[in-house]
Amino acid sequence: MITDRQTYLTYVKEDLKAYGLNRVSFYNYWWMDCLRFQLRLRKIEYLHNTCGKNLLKRLRLLALEVVNHRLATRLGFTIPKNVFGPGLCIVHYGTIVVHPDVRVGKNCRMHPSSCLGDYNGVPHLGDNVYIGPGAKIFGDVTLGDNVAVGANSVVNKSFGSNVTLGGAPARVVAEKGAIEQGVFGDNLSNVTA
Repeated sequence: MITDRQTYLTYVKEDLKAYGLNRVSFYNYWWMDCLRFQLRLRKIEYLHNTCGKNLLKRLRLLALEVVNHRLATRLGFTIPKNVFGPGLCIVHYGTIVVHPDVRVGKNCRMHPSSCLGDYNGVPHLGDNVYIGPGAKIFGDVTLGDNVAVGANSVVNKSFGSNVTLGGAPARVVAEKGAIEQGVFGDNLSNVTA
């Protein structure tokens, strides 16, 4: 969770790395809608967690939330604040629904038509998790570190680390995790496989 300016800058740096970028350029900001949404989301998280009773920060937070909500609606995102750790990469726009109580570790790569939802509890995902297109993860489940969830999988029970999941309902289809599958490319940082 972003609790100070230094943590905010670290989150932004790791998010940019996940997109294969070193810095934000004018082109990146205005033509990469998912990145623009995500950078605003990080600023919203920072302001929400640190503004206290500061009226100017609260007004800025409100303005950013309104603008980002409009962009999220256009992109098909329902992604609340303070859910994802640093290194999030939303591959491209399309329907993504995430419950506000879900917790996801660092370096998550997520595709559209995905859902992280509530059904008698919410999912908790570890670090270096890949969520394929159309994947659904719901209920009181825990996924360990370095897990790849295949396209159109339905995960409704817990799994350990370093596995690839597929099917409906999901089952282990490979004893290799997301890093070994190469789904992150060279953009992953701070990895200990």
